[in-house]
Amino acid sequence: MTDLGDLSWRFVDERAHDGATNMALDEVTAEMVADGGLATVRLYRWEPSTLSLGYNQDPATIDWDYCERQGITVTRRPTGGGAIYHDTDGDISYSIVVPGDAVPGDLLACYELLCEPILDAFEGIGVDAAFATDERPAVYQPACYLRALHPAHDVVGPDGRKISGNAQYRQRDAVVQHGSLTFETTPARHCACFTGEPEPDAFADRVGGIEEYVDRSRSAAVATLRDTLREWVETTLGGTVAETSWPEEISSRARERASEKFETDAWTHERTDPTA
Repeated sequence: MTDLGDLSWRFVDERAHDGATNMALDEVTAEMVADGGLATVRLYRWEPSTLSLGYNQDPATIDWDYCERQGITVTRRPTGGGAIYHDTDGDISYSIVVPGDAVPGDLLACYELLCEPILDAFEGIGVDAAFATDERPAVYQPACYLRALHPAHDVVGPDGRKISGNAQYRQRDAVVQHGSLTFETTPARHCACFTGEPEPDAFADRVGGIEEYVDRSRSAAVATLRDTLREWVETTLGGTVAETSWPEEISSRARERASEKFETDAWTHERTDPTA
C-alpha cells in the first residue's frame, strides 16, 4: 500500500471554471494519478453558476427552461446523489485525487481520512461542524441537499443543518473525492432548478451557510480552507508539494474532455459517455 506521505503533490489554488470543465479536470487528473502522476488537491468555483446532476439523476426532475433563463449551466457528475446547485459566490468547492492504494478500501474509513482537513478547515473558520449523526428523513429526493443525511459524508453545522456534502468515486487506480462547503445559501434559486418545486423554507431549514454562523468573508473562508489543506498535505501527511499550477497537458486534455463528454446532451441528459 502506498503511503500518502510518500507522495509528491500538486496543489492548485481556487480557480473558476464552468461545470463541464470542473468535472473534466477531476476525471483527467484521476487518469494521470492512476498512471503515476502527482496526487492533487485543488480548490475551485463554478462560473457560471452550475447545476450538477448526480450520476443516476433523472433529467425529468430538472427545470431546464428555468436553468436556461437564469444562465445556469447543467452537467452530470460521475458521483451519485441528487442534483446540487453550485452558486458562483455561495459555493466553495475542492477535490482531492490520490492513488487508490494510498487510501483505505473501506468507504467510511476513506471518507474519514479525506474529510479530516475539511473538518479542520471549518474549525479554523470558526464553525463547529461534524459528520451528521442525527437521522433526518429526505425532504425531496432529487435534490442532494434535501435527501436524508448520511453520516459518512454529510457535514452539519452546530444546529444540525447540512453545511458540506462530499462524494467519492474510483476511476481505474485512483480515488477522487470532491465536495462543496456552503458559504451562502440560495434557497429560492436552488429549489427553482427542480420541476417538483421543493419549498425554499424546507431548504433553509435543512441547509446552512458559513456566513450564517460566523462573521467571515468568502475570501477569508477560502484562505482558511487553502491553508488547512496545504498543512494537511505537508505537515499531517508529510507529503511534498511539487507543483502549484496545472501543466498544459492536463489543461488541454480537460478542455477536450469537457467538449467531448461533459458538455454533451448524451452525457448530461442520457448518462451515456461519448468517449467510452
